Amino acid sequence: MTFKPFLSRTDCRFIDGCWEPASGGRPLALIDPSTGKSLCEIARCDASDVDDAVTSAKASLAGEWGAATAAERGRILSRIGQEVLNEVDTLARMEAMDVGKPLTQARADAVALARYMEFYGGAADKLHGETIPYLDGYTVYTLREPHGVTGHIIPWNYPMQIIGRSVGAALATGNACVLKPSEDACLTALAFAELASRAGLPPGALNVVPGIGEEAGSALSAHPGVDHVSFTGSVAVGKMVQAAAAAHVAPVTLELGGKSPQVVFADADIDVALPFLVNAGIQNAGQTCSASSRILVERSRHDEVAALMAERYRALRTGPALADLDLGPLVSDAQKSIVEGFLAKGSSSQIVAQGEIVDDALEGGAYVAPTLYAGVDPEHVLAQDEVFGPVQVVIPFDDEDHATAIANGTKYGLVASCWTRDGARQMRMARKLRAGQVFLNNYGAGGGVELPFGGRGLSGHGREKGFEAMYGFTVSKTVAALHG
Repeated sequence: MTFKPFLSRTDCRFIDGCWEPASGGRPLALIDPSTGKSLCEIARCDASDVDDAVTSAKASLAGEWGAATAAERGRILSRIGQEVLNEVDTLARMEAMDVGKPLTQARADAVALARYMEFYGGAADKLHGETIPYLDGYTVYTLREPHGVTGHIIPWNYPMQIIGRSVGAALATGNACVLKPSEDACLTALAFAELASRAGLPPGALNVVPGIGEEAGSALSAHPGVDHVSFTGSVAVGKMVQAAAAAHVAPVTLELGGKSPQVVFADADIDVALPFLVNAGIQNAGQTCSASSRILVERSRHDEVAALMAERYRALRTGPALADLDLGPLVSDAQKSIVEGFLAKGSSSQIVAQGEIVDDALEGGAYVAPTLYAGVDPEHVLAQDEVFGPVQVVIPFDDEDHATAIANGTKYGLVASCWTRDGARQMRMARKLRAGQVFLNNYGAGGGVELPFGGRGLSGHGREKGFEAMYGFTVSKTVAALHG
């Protein structure tokens, strides 16, 4: 299927500014999760393709891209952002058909990608070192330098946003990137490469090697020429990526998911909280690392909040991505099976509400109705493990200490929020909640391009988004000059 002439080929790798068939010559079918039918073919890159991409990236660092000033890098990134904005509608349609998310949500992702390029374009020449007071006769200062070649292994749930937050920060700081998109979602990654080239990004500064994780992904994380690896995905694969990179002592940024709570105290403004409580769990059909899958409510208002959430759940509609309903399908039949496996572990008596799969949902699509549970024990698998589907549980608590214990009672620590009018309690909970981001009387802060993002525990380590991500994509060098 052809989306627009600017995307030259979907079945090729993008290396050194050129489209070429993958070395293995074995294409992969990309499946539309709304229909279960093949959308197009993508390249199946292997270790040989990855090696070519790393070689190209190294050459770019020794050439035009490595010689570019920070201000020049920033101008290029800003132009990339404008190119993305020019193609927002096409990118949104590609993402919706590729991933299955409703068209409005896909469009928001395309706009966010442009915003990341704008942000990092403006930040590229703002990353400074510092001077350090030292012994008499010395001048000591630090420099921030790029790692060199950075590998980026991104998932299928938010391809454009994760390209923006990882590739954007890496390019802004002068690295050359090799990007391995998920085999379930490659189209916007390939389109982005061509848009970046159109905006003037030199050949080799960004290379894209589609393919399956066991081949292209493992080759990228283990490649001795890769100086830093950024990975977003499952805990199991993240551990493998980190082990592979450790063999050549490359640092790794890992963002691995979560089981994020929203803590609702009795004094909360429930009318304000309610849209956040539901939307943070069902956006992108719950396939969101930072999804709020646990709603903890002070016991005196638990039943009220559960009933209000149930009312909203019954109004939710799930259907084809291009129908632009509340939810689209899950990304694949495999993901649907995983989510249905979790649902089978819950008790039907604890289901308080489900949304609707519309009658005209296409046969063969990977659809799961959004499901709300109450009365689930905090230790139950539905309250402990990441479902990665449109499933939320409502859990009562008795007091602040009890709420903190439940909120921190998983192996994850990505995002949390607290709803209360008590200012002192807000400050206490912000410190007590074990998470990389804590929101007070809100959740997610509208995407938060500027806000550092990352986790603790099984949610991973390192930070993306915001200015802080640029520190992760650079190395500090100390220079000590003795001049007497």
